[in-house]
Amino acid sequence: MDNIAQGGKAYGLLKSQQEEKLDSINEAFLSDPTYAEEEDLSSKLEMFKKKYVEFDLNDKGEIDLMGLKRMLEKLGLAKTHLELKKMMAEVAGGPSKDTISYNDFLNMMLGKRHAILKLILMFEGMGKEQEEKDVAPPPRKTFSDLP
Repeated sequence: MDNIAQGGKAYGLLKSQQEEKLDSINEAFLSDPTYAEEEDLSSKLEMFKKKYVEFDLNDKGEIDLMGLKRMLEKLGLAKTHLELKKMMAEVAGGPSKDTISYNDFLNMMLGKRHAILKLILMFEGMGKEQEEKDVAPPPRKTFSDLP
């Protein structure tokens, strides 16, 4: 029999390889003296890794245009194709790149630059706290309630 994994096993192997790759990048950032004064760096890196993996739609370790579009739509901020391209060029460091690598993502989130995407991601939690909605079913209507 073949030792080649298929289906769920192959996907699990792919995800574990991606996790190892992202963990090694996180280790490099933890040992980098540039970010030594950053408080609670390890938990921030873990949070950034989870966000990054969530929107890596093609499972190649990169966020492409559709992943960025999905991320912003999930945050309630739908953007045009041109705006997405502009954001991606700002984060990736040039208009020729059409994906955001994990290194680019971490440099954006930990760096001093104020990229549009960084601001959106940082204030994501604040927006969710303000928009608490009722989770109960709507009240029953009767014929007398109709206009």
